[in-house]
Amino acid sequence: MDWLTQFPQMDDNRLRDIKKIIDEAFRGFTRAYGDSIETLFEPLRIFMVQAERFMTGTPWIIVFALIIGVAWLGSRNPKVVAATAVTMLLIGYFGMWEDTMKTISMIFVCTVISIAVGIPLGIAMARWNRMQAIVNPVLDVMQTMPSFVYLIPVVMLLGIGKVPGLIAVVIYAMPPVIRLTNLGIRLVDKEMLEAADAFGSSDWQKLKNVQLPLALPTIMAGINQTIMMALAMVVIASMIGVQGLGQPVLRAISNQYFTLGVFNGFAIVGIAIIFDRVSQSFGKRLQKHSEVVHG
Repeated sequence: MDWLTQFPQMDDNRLRDIKKIIDEAFRGFTRAYGDSIETLFEPLRIFMVQAERFMTGTPWIIVFALIIGVAWLGSRNPKVVAATAVTMLLIGYFGMWEDTMKTISMIFVCTVISIAVGIPLGIAMARWNRMQAIVNPVLDVMQTMPSFVYLIPVVMLLGIGKVPGLIAVVIYAMPPVIRLTNLGIRLVDKEMLEAADAFGSSDWQKLKNVQLPLALPTIMAGINQTIMMALAMVVIASMIGVQGLGQPVLRAISNQYFTLGVFNGFAIVGIAIIFDRVSQSFGKRLQKHSEVVHG
């Protein structure tokens, strides 16, 4: 095994100097532009605060009815609605309602941002191969980079708080909706596009009336995965100030509170299952509708 020690390596002093230069350059960048970047993300902070205030400030019975209504509209499945009702009632009974509402508001904001950015980017990738060649390596890095690593530059730029956690969660959760939007549009039957061309449809009309409706079930699968990945980041995001179910879990880990960690962990699992079942059911309904319409 001596050959392992003979592998050519950079001199330690030189490597240390390079790391020091990079670290000092990034610190200088944060000092010079940190305030400007923070101002740029101020609308996100306001959006997050308003969503959280609505979920925590509205009487619980109204929020409960709203969640049940969304579950019914999305799934049209009595079993899913009943499971949603039981889960939310148990969360409230065990005193985790407020933390759950904070987590749901964060997931909602992250999902909206991921959809608003991810779907147009996926469409652009489907239309231009060069765009796909540029974006795919970036998505590979986003999906394989350890989630803790996202926190370092974000915290250095924006400090501790809601916005850094939100950005970290969006970076981690966005790739599925981008990839599956791209895939869904690329898988649209070419005969359908040729028929649209025969009717004199413009590129925008083909996208709006043919490609997006046919790709919608695949896009919904991407949104489903984005929601699941955002929930997976709840505990990690709590390390930099994101409130919700992640903070009690983090506190339980630090202080070895078994029941606190288990109860809040089950609450995270419960809302994850609700989101998963409702979004999956909605995607299946869209697929059936698309098959009926496009025959």
